[in-house]
Amino acid sequence: MTNPPKFRVGIWCVETQIGAGVGIWAKTWRTLELLGLDIDASKVAHAPPDTPPVVGFDFRKSDQPGEGFSFQLSQMPCQYYLLNGHDVAKDALRFHRADFLDIFVNHLASGVAHFQKRVVSYTQDVADGQIYLRFSDDSMATCDVLVGCDGIKSLVRAQMLKQMAENGHPELLDLVQPIFSGTIAYRGLIPAEKIPKDEQGHLHRAVEFPMMYCGKNKHIVSYSISRGSIVNVVAFASQPEKEGTAFDGEWVTEIPKEELLDCYADWEPEVRSLVNCIDHPTRWAIHQLKDLPNYVNGRVALLGDAAHAMTPHQGAGAGQAIDDAFTLAELLGHPRTTKETLASALKAYERIRLPMATHVLQGSRNSGRMYEFNGPHGEEYDVLGPAIQRQWDWIHASTPEEDGDRAIAWMESNLDLGNVVQ
Repeated sequence: MTNPPKFRVGIWCVETQIGAGVGIWAKTWRTLELLGLDIDASKVAHAPPDTPPVVGFDFRKSDQPGEGFSFQLSQMPCQYYLLNGHDVAKDALRFHRADFLDIFVNHLASGVAHFQKRVVSYTQDVADGQIYLRFSDDSMATCDVLVGCDGIKSLVRAQMLKQMAENGHPELLDLVQPIFSGTIAYRGLIPAEKIPKDEQGHLHRAVEFPMMYCGKNKHIVSYSISRGSIVNVVAFASQPEKEGTAFDGEWVTEIPKEELLDCYADWEPEVRSLVNCIDHPTRWAIHQLKDLPNYVNGRVALLGDAAHAMTPHQGAGAGQAIDDAFTLAELLGHPRTTKETLASALKAYERIRLPMATHVLQGSRNSGRMYEFNGPHGEEYDVLGPAIQRQWDWIHASTPEEDGDRAIAWMESNLDLGNVVQ
């Protein structure tokens, strides 16, 4: 991940560690292979390789005091091969977020990252396209292309959409701020050895398999990270009628353990046993963006959560950001991308990535409703299970290389016709 000689890259950011688990699917794994990061990633994945295929998630009906039951085993193969003495995964993997970020940071060229730099505004020079950045410490920087990767509360998105609203698109003002999804999530990390075995001495199901405990208006997802030594647990509770309303309070806060236990007090025994192991839970108000019609304005582009922050119900947010970045890098590195054609390259990025990421954003919302029996199939388990499985069809719809090729083809076609975006 050294800078191509064609252009220099600068990253201005504020160091944060939000969340615990990160999941990526086959398509994003292919991107890591193309970047040469796959071996390092495999070293910090969730667990040593097992015999493929593995269960993606074991879906159980669990909102009852007695024993629940499984209604869908989602097969998401996680196959491995040997490369330079390391087991390397070819499909779905799970990571501790800090470990995953370190993979990228450790491959950055020196001088690229500038920490404790929060962008508060930018100005585009109409004459030469130069972009002037102002940071919270009143320092300044300039660039030819600004890529806003500043998260769900993106200041770059806010300024971009407000400027577009002033120029004849007032409807964009309704899209500036994220909206409350109607769902809160209780999060916790549990050392695997702390989770008690059952009466027969068997390991808890959550230690061995990725689990999805489902119930009316609630569900719990759990999976191992850090080579299987930690189980990440996220317990969701929804009020669907509150979707889109204003959320009153802090988005993230520590809560008494009793609040979490009370929320799942009437669920099956293995769920109660699992959540009882979370000593210091936190409560998160889950927000998302409405579908944006634009990711680009001039030489300013949005990427990742700044463009399409989504609910976590398909574990796709991090992967979508990486897919964005790969397509954008393919375009910026193309021989026909020059200072004069930068805006055309950015529009090609938008043309390919916007519909794809929007599809996943919508699918994630729909998946969450299905897990909580609020989707079109309700609790018809024989229909619901396969419908949930189909929610992941997008994973294999295209490869990173195909996305990059389509974006380049669109850009070249427009340049050949003389349609240079200004």
